[in-house]
Amino acid sequence: MNNQPSTIDNQFIRAVEEADSSQGLIDAVKDLAAAHIKEAIPILIKVLGYNNPGAAVAAVDGLVEIGEPAVLPLLETLDGYNYGARAWAIRALAGIGDPRGLEILLDSAANDFSFSVRRGAARGLGFIHWEKLSETEVSDAQQRVFQTLLQVSQDPEWVVRYAAVVGLEGLAKVVKANYPKWFEDILALLEEIFNTDTTLAVRARAKMGVEYL
Repeated sequence: MNNQPSTIDNQFIRAVEEADSSQGLIDAVKDLAAAHIKEAIPILIKVLGYNNPGAAVAAVDGLVEIGEPAVLPLLETLDGYNYGARAWAIRALAGIGDPRGLEILLDSAANDFSFSVRRGAARGLGFIHWEKLSETEVSDAQQRVFQTLLQVSQDPEWVVRYAAVVGLEGLAKVVKANYPKWFEDILALLEEIFNTDTTLAVRARAKMGVEYL
């Protein structure tokens, strides 16, 4: 990643700020996201609050590519009043997987009123970069993730339950080597979901998870 924006990178930033149409904004944000510069973080986060889903998707992709440097700015600018911006920011945090976003992902997966946010957060819980936590922190954090995904696996929305299955599979792959009993518990839960969930897609995804694991 570049440390300083070049003249061309500055042009990308200005292009986002000066875009005068919906498609023009989308194209400008895609170009800026592709530059992978830390200086783009503030404006990419700002774009999350625009009423332009295409631009927001491109901004999320850019923030995920930038990765760790975007985590604190995202956490510091989470807006409880601008729901759209908050939903996109949580999606970005889920994609980055930094454990500093773990608390907001846990809360969002279990409690957010939007099923799309719960879905994104639940999936993200399966892909946390645990190596960034100390050994003493990992076990407790993973237990909290498991308990949250257990709760989310009963969500009334099938797409959220589907995401919980994906998250559980991701967690199982991580704990398999060091916590064989815990791995077996997750496997048993996936088998239970396969046998009892009311939606075929969720059952099929649980079966695929069991077979993969």
